Amino acid sequence: MKELWFIRHGETEWNVKKLFQGHLDIPLSPTGIGQAFRLAQRLAKSGLPFNGLFASDLQRARQTAEPIASLLGLSLITTPLLREIDVGELAGLSREEAEARYPAFVQAAVADPWNTPRPKGESMADVARRLSRFLEGLPPGRHLLITHGGVVRAALKLALDLEGQAWRRFHIPNTSITRILLPQKEVLSVSDAAHLESWADWLSDESLG
Repeated sequence: MKELWFIRHGETEWNVKKLFQGHLDIPLSPTGIGQAFRLAQRLAKSGLPFNGLFASDLQRARQTAEPIASLLGLSLITTPLLREIDVGELAGLSREEAEARYPAFVQAAVADPWNTPRPKGESMADVARRLSRFLEGLPPGRHLLITHGGVVRAALKLALDLEGQAWRRFHIPNTSITRILLPQKEVLSVSDAAHLESWADWLSDESLG
């Protein structure tokens, strides 16, 4: 059995500005670095054993994984198979700019968002295929996968056998945890970001009691 902890990377400045990143190597923002450390602390405090730590080779994923590797004593393995969707010519654009410059793509994507490739980039179906190749090569065990929002949505579509556009409805916050069991295709949790909730600070304050 494989218990997969899919984790989206921490926040970047481009996330805040709502710009397409794709394969561009954008670093974490100061907020994102803080999120990564809070995530690592949560995983360390869980006491659960993890067999592997894998990350997209883009630096926003690597920077999210590094505190985890340090606190949990795990070796970090990076792979391009866990990269975000390649958005091609949309990289660096806002949604409004993309819609203005590529109306034919927008029209095709509205009709079939899963199979329509970004201009000179990938489709979500392409992302799912490379994710499947990666997962097939994973040994049994509990693994941490530090990746991107599009990859997590692809994993949920595959696990739940979702039809139509249901996969687009998932909101995947930065550093949130989505857990999936394979080969059972059982989803244990989606978008768990409890470590980022403000009340977590004072609830864990030992001086309170």
